[in-house]
Amino acid sequence: MINELTRKNAHTELDHIFKTVLPAHGMTERPEQTRLSHTMLDAMFDDKIAMSDAGTGIGKTYAYLVAGLVFCHSRRVDGLPFQPVIIATSSIALQNAILREYLPFLSDALADDPHITTPIQAALRKGKSHYVCDKRFCQHLAQRSVRKNTAQEKSLHALQQTLDLDEVPQLSSYDRVRVCVPQNCSCQHQNCRYRQYVADCGRKCYTFQICNHNLWLADCMHRENGMKPIMPDACAVIVDEAHKLPEAAREMFGCELTAGDILQLVFRLKQEQFILAAERLFSSASPLIQKLSEMSAETSLDGLRDDLQKILTALFVIGRKISAHLDSATKRELAQLTDRVVLILRKNPANIKYLEEGDDGKLVIRCVPVDITPLMQRMVWSKQIPLLLTSGTLAIGNSFLRFQEECGLCGNQRVTESILASPFDYASNCRLYFPEKAAHKEGEGKYCEETAQEIIRLFRAANGHTLVLFTSYRDMSAVCERIAAEKTGIPIFVMHKDRPRILEQFKSTPGAVLLATGAAWEGIDFPGDCVSLLIIPRLPFAFPDAIHEHEKQNYQTLQDFIRNVIVPEMQIKLRQGFGRAIRRETDTCVVAILDERCGYGGRYHADVLKALPEIPVITQLDDVCRFLYAVKPESYFRSAA
Repeated sequence: MINELTRKNAHTELDHIFKTVLPAHGMTERPEQTRLSHTMLDAMFDDKIAMSDAGTGIGKTYAYLVAGLVFCHSRRVDGLPFQPVIIATSSIALQNAILREYLPFLSDALADDPHITTPIQAALRKGKSHYVCDKRFCQHLAQRSVRKNTAQEKSLHALQQTLDLDEVPQLSSYDRVRVCVPQNCSCQHQNCRYRQYVADCGRKCYTFQICNHNLWLADCMHRENGMKPIMPDACAVIVDEAHKLPEAAREMFGCELTAGDILQLVFRLKQEQFILAAERLFSSASPLIQKLSEMSAETSLDGLRDDLQKILTALFVIGRKISAHLDSATKRELAQLTDRVVLILRKNPANIKYLEEGDDGKLVIRCVPVDITPLMQRMVWSKQIPLLLTSGTLAIGNSFLRFQEECGLCGNQRVTESILASPFDYASNCRLYFPEKAAHKEGEGKYCEETAQEIIRLFRAANGHTLVLFTSYRDMSAVCERIAAEKTGIPIFVMHKDRPRILEQFKSTPGAVLLATGAAWEGIDFPGDCVSLLIIPRLPFAFPDAIHEHEKQNYQTLQDFIRNVIVPEMQIKLRQGFGRAIRRETDTCVVAILDERCGYGGRYHADVLKALPEIPVITQLDDVCRFLYAVKPESYFRSAA
């Protein structure tokens, strides 16, 4: 327990940092940021679960980093044992930004502060698959029979100097799978760099431990089940991008099965010279592996049950005959794969099974709990440790209800709430455009043609500088085809799987247009005039899935379900997409939503306005032109290629 004088001094120190120290190093003082940081610091002192919805431009990352620093210093002043602050995020990009941008800036700014005597240090923690296993790396180098091209050779040999696989983006997926640390690792490789790194991360010099949501939740599971913790004991946990926590929890508390999981076990059996066992498993699994690779619209989970049963039989036979002779890591991998197949095949109303497209474009079989709330309550919320949950999209209007329902926080007495609106002047710098006559979804061809023509009219008015966010790859492809046929003379980029390269090309091409979907709805920064026009053809309603089908049963009518679940989820997604428009105080942008349901008199007009900041609404293309000519410099209209 920290005494009241220390607490008072902590708030004084926090004020000093935001009002004096950081402005002296070029950072603008933002009252909302300071207020948010005070709120977070109080939550740490009071052992609360604090939910904070922080609008774009507040600077929530610095808010929680400073609160964490001051809290750690206060504990040290009162003689409490050292414990780091855990920061859990959903994206590697944010983890890297915290490590390489935010914390170095804070260290430099606070170098003369008497409380900060050494640079602020943080340990970056990722899952095992992100690191090199020295034993497997040496084996892979020795076993290669096919000579790689120069670039691949260079990437592979770079791992001799680099532990983190993400630092070698040119590394092939084939090599990555074969050299990464396996989930079941029991090697005793001399001078193992991964084990040394994990041991180093536990040192007391690291004020912050940075990880993703999944790794933090895995640590919670380990502790609940009496297993060895993954992360050090923390004095507080900060969950950034917290709107993605329910999705991460479903993944963590469930299981998945991929073709790669089966092939990995086949590979390990071959390594240990159990060739017949490897061949039997591969032969039994081949039909399933083929179907998971095809991405056919006819593929269904029910159609895979016989294939899964054949695999289970093979796994049982292998386990019975050779389990006692396997390496301990391979034995665990065999047992875990068997358990996953059993779980997927077992009829259990508490679980949902479904197919989903994975990052590699292949199908993944998922088995997740219908209701994660009791698991979250037991493994996460019941622990007596301060928890800060923050995002720009946690609340809808003034309500956190949807997030609380998903995560099991309704009625929790430790919960506090705070909503801080963006300090940006949207009334001056932004316009919301609803076309007077929007395209009707009925009639696929006609809809795509009308949408394409409206998009062309808009980006011509904006002189390019346009981001178009679609809700499906099918619509994007159809509209793109029609835009390309018009030969507009404006550079058009389409974001498919080569996301980093396409993004770089778009940002470096003046007056370009980017068509995107999927991950582009959040987490990508487009500052300045790069995106002066954001177009959203359709409201981002979730596609029907197994999870929603189960949740629908909790409501008396379909309308209740739509109003309480589907609409709030759409509003959150819409806010995330809107956040791509204005990222800086000086940014100016038109946001065009073409969906006929959101204009004046539309079914979701009020819901759309509630989800977004207060922005003047326009309905005429001439108004788009007038606004852009009023806020953009002359050079802007000469910048198109």
